Amino acid sequence: MSGRIILGLDPGSVIMGFGIIQETKKGSALQLIEHGVFQLQKYKRHMLRMRHIYLHMMDLLQKHAPDEVAIESIFYGTNVQSMLKLGRAQGVAIAAALACQMPVTEYAPRKVKQAVTGNGNASKQQVATMVSYLLNISTPSSFLDASDALAVALCHSQQRLSTPAKAKSWEQFVATHPNHILSS
Repeated sequence: MSGRIILGLDPGSVIMGFGIIQETKKGSALQLIEHGVFQLQKYKRHMLRMRHIYLHMMDLLQKHAPDEVAIESIFYGTNVQSMLKLGRAQGVAIAAALACQMPVTEYAPRKVKQAVTGNGNASKQQVATMVSYLLNISTPSSFLDASDALAVALCHSQQRLSTPAKAKSWEQFVATHPNHILSS
């Protein structure tokens, strides 16, 4: 396989999931490259966790050289401190990808669940089951953050392949869509 490599991320300040998939050239098949989690609970200080997210991200980015990075957006919560920490973790992961000049796309959790399971309100276990089925792998329940990250990568692949290529110029658009042009 020599298609596009996508790194999906499920951000977290204590556990961050990652999943890397590769598309075939024609996008008809997907292959799992690697998935797992960054275990950060051993670092007691929040800023030390952010440092390790950045270091783990740089290792992954250098090891696999993905073409694109997809990350789940943070969801609204009632605990402001938790939201702030989660936003920082997401920001550090995005900054690492941008430092390596990789395009980053963000997806709402509901959109990811909808893309993978057909249900925007699916549980983590339902997402894990569908990810296992779609990639033909077994995902232990202890890696729900990793399966969520794989779901983000799958969502990105689906979105990318279903979006028509943009015309590179106005001339190309006119040549491709002559019926959209009004004559005077």
